[in-house]
Parts: sequence; structure tokens; C-alpha cells
Amino acid sequence: MLGVLVAGMTPATAQVAMAAALPLPYGGGADQVVAVVVERPDATTGTLTGWRRDGGAGWRLELGPAPVFVGAAGVGEANEWTARTPAGAHRLTESFGTLPPLPEGRLPYRRVDGDDWWVSDQDSPLYNTHQRCAPGTCPFDESKSERLSHAGEAYTRAIVIDYNRSPAVPGRGSAFFLHVWTGGPTAGCVSADAPVVNHLLSWLDPTARPEVLIGVG
Repeated sequence: MLGVLVAGMTPATAQVAMAAALPLPYGGGADQVVAVVVERPDATTGTLTGWRRDGGAGWRLELGPAPVFVGAAGVGEANEWTARTPAGAHRLTESFGTLPPLPEGRLPYRRVDGDDWWVSDQDSPLYNTHQRCAPGTCPFDESKSERLSHAGEAYTRAIVIDYNRSPAVPGRGSAFFLHVWTGGPTAGCVSADAPVVNHLLSWLDPTARPEVLIGVG
């Protein structure tokens, strides 16, 4: 799907759509990679591009570039106490949002409401997982977790970044998503304009084992 123009995203041109190298070092097995690149470790803005593996010839740019926000503490080693976006390659396996799923979306999608949470309670065995429970009844500390429907515009649609999930190490960081931006740096997520997030959801294919590649370049 080359050259698709949405707000905040430049179409891939004939020049850049040829086989090329990814903007960051990568040795994984994904056939789709969303690259998020910042200029320095403490930067709070960066650029997002979408790439598809082009057989043995390299990678083909299919989406972007588009501007993004990252964590207020930049990009690097993440944890529960700093607003830093985790560097490295992380799987993209599921998505969620307060809006209905896109008809063309292929990642598993969960429409969330007031009973949906992402657990950031480090003392809970459910740390860094999605859970459903009515407020006041949850088997974890709700004050240390995120009620997904209460994030406003940010979680109208979001893609889960599989950082620190298998297994989840307490304190290493939780609830990292690629979500709709709200005008500034994040608590550690990657955020982009709503049309860009929607376009990514339409583009990502679970059979291509997609990953997000985050780093300084």
C-alpha cells in the first residue's frame, strides 16, 4: 500500500519505495516494522515510518514519514518511575480503543469501556496485563493502574507495544502503547496524529509478525 496520504503522514514516493535499509539496526524476524527514530536520547519528538521486508533485497518503505511524540524523558531504558519510551524492538500483537474497530483492521482489537484496566500495580501478579473488573472490585491496586476509558482522546484507538510482557518484570515498566497524540510528550508511550494511528491499524498484518523499532538515529 504505497503512497497513501493521511494528515501528518507523507506518502512513500517512487524513490524511497525501492528496497532500502531500515533507519535503525534490526536483526529480528518481522516482515513489517514500524520505526520510531529520535535524534538524541532526551528528545521528546521523532519520526515514524512503516516498512515491509522486500524478500532478500532489503526493506521497502510503505508508510510515512510522520511526526510522533515520545516520552517526556526521551528514549532509552524504561521503568515504572520515569516517563521514558523503551528503546529496542517490540512486537505489536493487539490493539484497543474506545471507538469501534476499523473494518479493515487486522490486529485483534478490543473496544474498551469503564471496566477495562491496564495493571501497573507492581505488587500484583497481574502487572502489565489488561484486566476487566468493575471499579472498586478489582484484584489489584486501582490507584496504581490505568482505567483505559478515562484517557480521553489518547485511547480512542491504540496499539499495544509488547514491552516487558512475557514475563512482566515488576518495576521495569507497564502500559506502553502507540496511541493518538494529545499535544505533547507522553508518559512513555509513542503518540501520533489520529489518522496516522488509524492508517497503521489498517496496514498492520499479524501474519507479518509486526514489530515497532524504537531508537536514536
